[in-house]
This record gives sequence, C-alpha cells and structure tokens, in this order.
Amino acid sequence: MAEDCVVILSGGLDSTVMLYKLVGEGKMPITLTFDYGQKHCKEIEMAVRTSKLLGLRNMLLNIPLGDIFKSSSLLEGGEDIPEGHYTDENQKSTVVPNRNMILLSFAAGMAEDRQMDEVYYGAHSNDRTTYPDCRPGFIRAVSRCTQEGTYNNVRIIAPFMDWTKADIVREGVRLKVPFENTWSCYKGTDMPCGKCGTCVERREAFEIVGAIDTGVL
Repeated sequence: MAEDCVVILSGGLDSTVMLYKLVGEGKMPITLTFDYGQKHCKEIEMAVRTSKLLGLRNMLLNIPLGDIFKSSSLLEGGEDIPEGHYTDENQKSTVVPNRNMILLSFAAGMAEDRQMDEVYYGAHSNDRTTYPDCRPGFIRAVSRCTQEGTYNNVRIIAPFMDWTKADIVREGVRLKVPFENTWSCYKGTDMPCGKCGTCVERREAFEIVGAIDTGVL
C-alpha cells in the first residue's frame, strides 16, 4: 500500500495513540519526527521504535530551534523545566515560540512534495490553556493557510482537537497501544520525573481511565 499522509510523530503519548488510530482506520502514513533541541529527546527514540514496530517509514529532521529561541525552558540551554500542573502559569515557560507552525510547515511541504493532501498532529483540548498553537482557531487557520499555499490543498488535521488527555488514554487502551513505547517527561532524565506538568497530566489521565501506565513502571 502506498503512503497516503504525513503524521507528525513526536514519540509522546498523544501522537503515538493517534498513529495507531490512523493505521487501524486503514491509513498508511509516513511519520515525521523532529529533533529541535528539546531536552526530552528520548521521545525521538520512541518515535523511531513505534514507526519500526508498525512497519512505517520514519523521517527524522534536525532543526536546532535552540539556536534562535532563548525563552523556552523546553530547549537545551534554557532554564529548568517547571514543576506543577499543566494549567499553572509557570508552565508557559515550556512554550517554544510558534513551534507547531514551524513543524507543520515542514510537514505540509513534505506532503505536497509527495502528492499527499493530509497532515496529522496530536493537539488536544488540555493543551489549549498553555499552548496557543494547539487551539482550534490556530488549527483551522493553519489548515486554511496550507490549503491556499499548496497545489494539493494540503489540510492540517488534529483528530484529538476536542479530546481530553483521558480520552486519548482510553483510546490507547482500546487500541492496545504499548504505552511503554511513549515518552512524556520534559526533564530529559532517564526515568520520568513525575513532577513536571506533562508527567502530572499523564498520571491524572491514567487515573481517570483506571488504566495502568506501562510507560512509567
């Protein structure tokens, strides 16, 4: 089967569950992973592993955003990753300026180059408080932009846009996603810290669903 769409696969829980869902629906994606200088680069290893497990081609693109962005704690050289809940004001330090616009631009160009018209990414409703480039208005606007700027009318699709993190975990359980092949912690340590915003959010989601997170055992 020929590849028919581009999936931005970070190696995190959201994009991994999304990928399993798309494959289960009959899609044949090519996965695109970015090394942009993030502290939690262990997620890249997970993205490569998941793509190989599903028999999909993965492309890894290096774009060192830390060379030009100095305000984000998420990037190497930035301040320490804050602890606390995802909705806390201090979590805004993890924003990489305009990150999704940058990554989606590469993905849309890749889709256009390969005569595809769909790009998928894993933004969800919990992200809206902290990350402007995960909000519905942004998603709709950037999709209009890529459709206008490509011959193939490439669309940006965020299937989890109105889902909560718990909804995504529940879908992952249904699809039997191996959660041990996902990485969430922002601190870049060998084991999840359990204290940063994304660790807290992940733990809460599994507790809501009543499922075991094999990724943190």
